[in-house]
Amino acid sequence: MKSTGIIRRVDELGRVVIPIEIRNKFGIAEKDPIEIYVDGSNIVLKKYEESCIFCGNTKNLSEYKNKLICDKCAENIAGAIASEKSED
Repeated sequence: MKSTGIIRRVDELGRVVIPIEIRNKFGIAEKDPIEIYVDGSNIVLKKYEESCIFCGNTKNLSEYKNKLICDKCAENIAGAIASEKSED
């Protein structure tokens, strides 16, 4: 990880301000959702991107019953279902 040299304090509500330079660099706008990860002893903030529930792909997504699935996984599932039906 690369240090930015920027230090911020956590306020009484647990909030931390992300500096505008960093928000601009990563395309984070006001009201954008941010994901929070824990990696060992590190807290990682990442701009949230919708992704396939099976493989995590963020491209070519379709929604089915309020869940996102990529084209490749949809094809794999369709193929698996077709092969199960042909075995019956």
